[in-house]
Amino acid sequence: MSEDILYEKQGPVRLITINRPDKMNSLDFAANDALVAAFRDFEADAEARVAVVTGAGDKAFCAGADLKTYTMDFANRPAPEFRRRYTDGPGFGGITRNLDIFKPIVAAVNGYAISGGFELALACDIRFCSPNAEFALQDVRWGFHACDGGLIRLPQIIGLGHAMEIILSGERVNAQDAYRMGLVNRVHEQTDLLEKTLDYASLLARRAPLAQSFAKEVIKRAVGLPMDEALRLESRSFYDLGRTDDLAEGTASFRERREANFQGR
Repeated sequence: MSEDILYEKQGPVRLITINRPDKMNSLDFAANDALVAAFRDFEADAEARVAVVTGAGDKAFCAGADLKTYTMDFANRPAPEFRRRYTDGPGFGGITRNLDIFKPIVAAVNGYAISGGFELALACDIRFCSPNAEFALQDVRWGFHACDGGLIRLPQIIGLGHAMEIILSGERVNAQDAYRMGLVNRVHEQTDLLEKTLDYASLLARRAPLAQSFAKEVIKRAVGLPMDEALRLESRSFYDLGRTDDLAEGTASFRERREANFQGR
């Protein structure tokens, strides 16, 4: 990767750390490209089952774009090139647009998750946070709105009313309110957050990877479909799983009262 994005292997879990604590883990273009590369590596690695995404230090998960760099690049970079790389390509943080990864991704939000950093957390499947975490889409304070999935994913996760409150006000939401809204799944003490998240990721890594992948794809692709089409999508996925070695291993382990050894086949 790069010194700005750390990529560590911990058995079947991959720990991806935004390592720019002096910049509140904000992303300039180079760091964003490195984060895209990290997610591509995770997607391509057959031995990688689960990713955990976090920020270095104890103040910020990701404070969004490094605005000084982005402002300069907006001025200097031709619009078609910007669109090719960051609108038509993977979005902010690598998973907000045009990069579908059907493996579990868990965010360990260890502080501020602001604007693009919030949208990166929303693009993860599960979110744990520390008590000092704060979430915000502050874009309306500066004359624009979220553009990397915030307007789309946030209502799906917490409902329209809560999403409207966050998006239209630009105000911050603390960890307790985030948990109340269903924005985060669990709140852990700062000193325990990463360990607890990695423990949970290890648990996910012991489950059937094809079942997880198929289920995640159905959930994502069913959004907005009529109920009958969504149910057909689910049924077809279940039928396809029925022909996998993992299902045979899972049923055998149940009969034999042992831990399953899934191979993703």
